[in-house]
Amino acid sequence: MPPAFAPASEDAIPLHVVAEDRLADWLAEQSETARSWITALGFTGALGQSVAVPDANGRPALAAVGHGTAASRKRARFHLAAAAPKLPKGSYRLAQPVDGLESEALGWLLAGYRFDRYRKQTPLVAGLVAPDGIDAARIEAIAAGEVLTRDLINTPASDMGPPDLEKAARDLAKEHGAAIEVITGDALLDQNLPMIHTVGRAANRAPRLIDLRWGDSGPKLTLVGKGVCFDTGGLNLKPAASMGLMKKDMGGAAAVLGLANMIMATGLKLRLRVLIPAVENAVSGNAFRPQDILISRKGLTVEINNTDAEGRLVLADALALADEDKPDQIISMATLTGAARVAVGPDLAPYYSDDDAFVAALEKAAAAQADPVWRMPFHDPYEAMIEPGIADLDNAPKGGFAGSITAALFLRRFVTESAYAHFDIYGWQPTDAPARPKGGVGQGTRALYAALGPLLKL
Repeated sequence: MPPAFAPASEDAIPLHVVAEDRLADWLAEQSETARSWITALGFTGALGQSVAVPDANGRPALAAVGHGTAASRKRARFHLAAAAPKLPKGSYRLAQPVDGLESEALGWLLAGYRFDRYRKQTPLVAGLVAPDGIDAARIEAIAAGEVLTRDLINTPASDMGPPDLEKAARDLAKEHGAAIEVITGDALLDQNLPMIHTVGRAANRAPRLIDLRWGDSGPKLTLVGKGVCFDTGGLNLKPAASMGLMKKDMGGAAAVLGLANMIMATGLKLRLRVLIPAVENAVSGNAFRPQDILISRKGLTVEINNTDAEGRLVLADALALADEDKPDQIISMATLTGAARVAVGPDLAPYYSDDDAFVAALEKAAAAQADPVWRMPFHDPYEAMIEPGIADLDNAPKGGFAGSITAALFLRRFVTESAYAHFDIYGWQPTDAPARPKGGVGQGTRALYAALGPLLKL
């Protein structure tokens, strides 16, 4: 079921949000029985705490969740979601306004996420009535987009290969009345998408380019997502420790499909295109080799110095195709480099943009949506690092320095006619956190969705 708020009801349980420094004042407003009960249970207002006060029939008459301190709130996101799973079964309504109301309401919905395709999971039993002052349908659509992203990433490659990713895109297109075309296998060569074909040709599930279009008026936005459904590293085989999470290497594709769902479900007035090169980077007799030189769709030649730097190759052809249409904005999203994780860790979404207006809109939206991003530089002096001499470009510069930056510079070479931004995301939550269980996660998509209005003047 898609995430949804609980129906409004007079029986909804009042939910108080209590900060640690407000606990004494709040307790003074409660009945003596409630004060005794709350004190006996050790409720202090710390983040993640919850308490329910029963009525004479044992049903919760009111409940409270801790809002911590200003310092503790800075160190966490989705504060109400930290306590939601601990509340008794029932529907709850906020008893007072809270800061960041939209984000907190979204966090509550996402706290109910469970990946239950292979094993039954315990559902969230505490529902939240949509608070006054929010657009409930919009928040439910954002949550549904995030759930789609998580489900796609969490599904193992045995059930999420290129054909399955195509099916997910087709299902999304059908749901929203979008058009979709898919170029598969050797037809990629006929359609001048040679690097997508080269990277995916060794797998027993054919490579493909998924092309979804929606909307007939407004600015043109093209999203390009890396859809490497499993990455062995190719002939430069990954060690076991590095291969363990490679089902998530299609996290960029999952992210753009989730963002597309948000856009279409809320009817933003724009012309949307989603391009996903869907491949597996496998090992076989016809796998591409180190020091091969590939000719891209754009005509640029690429020397292969590591077959494990394949994501930028498939993205390059898709970006060149996107650029030919000259949209107002191209955005690529990819689980592209380990260097980005070393630089900023798993929680921040690094991004690249030379457009100050894009940066301003995104940074403002990211703060409001509790979806943190971090600007990285398209550092022009590093261009020489991706120029090997024997070909126009090097897919894996030696030396190990600035790996995320050089990958972004590589991709930028394929966009010359359009505004361009690139996200080098992780797509994975390594430990449980409020509203973000361990597993696949969207990064940057909610910030992007919120930024599209001011950015594209919608």
